[in-house]
This record gives sequence, structure tokens and C-alpha cells, in this order.
Amino acid sequence: MRALTESDIRSSFANCSKGEAKRLPVPRDLAELPWDDLDFLGWRDPGAPDRSYLVVEREGGLTGVAFRFPGRQRDFLHRSMCSLCLTTHAGSGVSLLTARKAGAAGRQGNSAGLYMCTDLACSLYVRGLRTPAAGGTRITESLTVEQQAERLLANLHAFLDRLFAPE
Repeated sequence: MRALTESDIRSSFANCSKGEAKRLPVPRDLAELPWDDLDFLGWRDPGAPDRSYLVVEREGGLTGVAFRFPGRQRDFLHRSMCSLCLTTHAGSGVSLLTARKAGAAGRQGNSAGLYMCTDLACSLYVRGLRTPAAGGTRITESLTVEQQAERLLANLHAFLDRLFAPE
């Protein structure tokens, strides 16, 4: 992914108002991020732990999505798997993230959900640059890292297609 600016990020959001996009917190360490290792930029809102954000390059532009964690997150006693990077995590390392649909469907309260790494570090797990906490693991695969990254993006794009599909 190419390095993004605060302006790039704020103008990319497709499922929130321009005012909401202007107020959301953008990571302060943009210059230090490992852009070459990121398939998307994902971060949690430090002031509102029930919110997170994701920006991905898509169809020649950027698409930003605002997510919420539904209600109270349960700590699972079993392992949970991220639907993007296929990393398993014990405890609450995978969360159901829900996003309001864009347009009229979103104004009517419709949303879509995705089970994803709670820390939004899927790209780093795929590349072996981050390891899941105790009890979690990366499945040994015959795919190359590049193929796994392509699958991650394909899974993310399929979710975004559902999120932005007209009702």
C-alpha cells in the first residue's frame, strides 16, 4: 500500500458523513508505518474503544470504512479465526466488526459484519511480522506470502462489495 496522508484518509470514508470523517482520529504515526507490508491501513479509536477504521486501495482509489464493535465483546474460551488473514486467536483476538452500509441502506440502519483480528494487523500476521498472542497461531499453508496477501485482499474486497451493494 502506498503511504497515506491525513487528507487521503479523511476523504476516503464511504459509510460516514464528511463531518464524521473530519472528526475521527487518524493515526499519529503515519510516517513510521511499514507501508510496504500493509495491504490496508487499520486502526482502533483510542478515545472510543468500540470504534475502528480501515482504509484500502480499491478500484483506483481509496475506500475508508468506519466499524463498530457490537455491544459487549465476549472473551471466547476457544480459538477464533479472522476471516481475512485466517489467523487464529485465543480470547478476544478476533471480533465481529460491523459497518453501516453506505447511502439509503445505511440511513435505514442496515449494516454488514466481518470477523476480523481485533488489532487490525492482518497484513503483519500474513507476512510473519507479528505473531498472535499465546493460544493463537498461523496455519501452515502451501501458499506463498504473496498469495496469502492476495487472498486477504480478495476477502476484504468481497466484504466491501457486500457492504456497498445496493439493496
